[in-house]
Amino acid sequence: MSTPRLQLAGITKRYPSVVANSGVSLTVQPGETHAVLGENGAGKSTLMKIIYGSVKPDEGTVDFNGQPAHIRNPQEARALGISMVFQHFSLFDTLTVAENVWLGLDKSLSLAEVTRRIVAKAGEYGLEIDPQRPVHTLSVGEMQRVEIIRALLTDPKLLILDEPTSVLTPQAVLKLFVVLKKLASQGCSILYISHKLHEIRELCTACTVLRGGKVTGVCNPQHETNESLSRLMIGAEPPPLQHRPSNIGAVALHVNGLSLPREDQFGVDLEGVALQVRGGEVVGVAGVSGNGQKELLYALSGEDVRAEPGMVDVFGQPAGHLRPRARRRLGLHFVPEERLGRGAVPTLGLAHNLLLTRDDAVGAGGWLRTGQMERQARAIIERFKVKAGGPNAAAKSLSGGNLQKFIVGREIDANPRLFIVSQPTWGVDVGAAALIRAEILALRDAGCAVLVVSEELDELFEISDRLHVIAKGRLSPSIDRAAATVPQIGEWMSGLWDGAAAARPVQNVEEGAHAQA
Repeated sequence: MSTPRLQLAGITKRYPSVVANSGVSLTVQPGETHAVLGENGAGKSTLMKIIYGSVKPDEGTVDFNGQPAHIRNPQEARALGISMVFQHFSLFDTLTVAENVWLGLDKSLSLAEVTRRIVAKAGEYGLEIDPQRPVHTLSVGEMQRVEIIRALLTDPKLLILDEPTSVLTPQAVLKLFVVLKKLASQGCSILYISHKLHEIRELCTACTVLRGGKVTGVCNPQHETNESLSRLMIGAEPPPLQHRPSNIGAVALHVNGLSLPREDQFGVDLEGVALQVRGGEVVGVAGVSGNGQKELLYALSGEDVRAEPGMVDVFGQPAGHLRPRARRRLGLHFVPEERLGRGAVPTLGLAHNLLLTRDDAVGAGGWLRTGQMERQARAIIERFKVKAGGPNAAAKSLSGGNLQKFIVGREIDANPRLFIVSQPTWGVDVGAAALIRAEILALRDAGCAVLVVSEELDELFEISDRLHVIAKGRLSPSIDRAAATVPQIGEWMSGLWDGAAAARPVQNVEEGAHAQA
């Protein structure tokens, strides 16, 4: 046998409240695409950070190409030939794309040369991005493209990918897989973390399963099914979603001719967006990241109040000019795309993070109801199976998936009449994703109006009653989920729906989707 590209033995990492990794051993061969599978909080990201040098293990050894490796920082990892694409990005907001990429490369290269290489690599892999854009103007999906391009520019011997396809279109995923398979055929080893089991089965030839920080299984995923991989990962199969016939109610959200110019030069103009969401239905909005989702959500949540009052109507009341708190009083609750910084304050405990959106946490005279807040946070933790060190655990101490469960749970627990959520299950394991989707459907069945903006097509097809696509700031007509196909939605993501819309005009909200079919 060839010398392993990477060999871990007895890796252990302890934190004050948890043992993230306990005696983990793992071997990756040259040219192998090796999945690391586990539920949220299983220790996957910690293990990858140890390999990449951004976390130091308490015990254990790391060998790279048959030689002991004491990797003290990411710079040393990159010098060895190890690159990583993080789920939570490591980018400087105030620098441009090119400057961020340049920081991680050989300083003998000029910024102009790095810019040229970014353009070439982006075009080659279908990950187009403007090298001159400041990172703070990018959407989450565009930031992920920057991370992938930065990793590919280092010509790595070992490439670590943490949820790389969560914000890519189906077509872009296929193109990325072609790239990864080519890299593997050239001898590059790939460590692949994903909660999309079908991706792991298609791409990977080996899999190590973690549960509670320990290795609980090793398998060839191509010999497994989604169900058997779920059992290995969480000890059971996620319960199937219960789809009940929808009982459509009154219009909860009516967006009428919403047009807004971009607020910065890198944003997207919204053009004539028209949308209705009724009680008892889930309406999904698909689209490639950076096509106006952020601008639309800001206008709907109340973070952007430039719209004419009547352009956004909530339960019959003009709301385009209302701030988020006023919209919450009408029954609108919102889950943003960014967990840390917008969905939660990183340094605050979970109980105190309720203050962001729960007005009942403040009593007379402005006194905080700390006991009530802790009870509410504890109830959300239990209901949504959040792994956390209690209601006062800092938001930043949770894994990404567990923080997502808490934020979604916080808003659902408020019993919204209109629920708008962006990327509800991004980076969440299959068990947690099933739980969140079931809770969204339960809201719908209770009469709540739900709008889901997601780049996960599988998710939208699973929970939506009707679908729209957003492209370049324009919104497609709605189509019944049962009548839509993945290739069709993929085409609409490029804005190619005008012919279809003309051929299948929408008559009204209830009948329009069927008319399009």
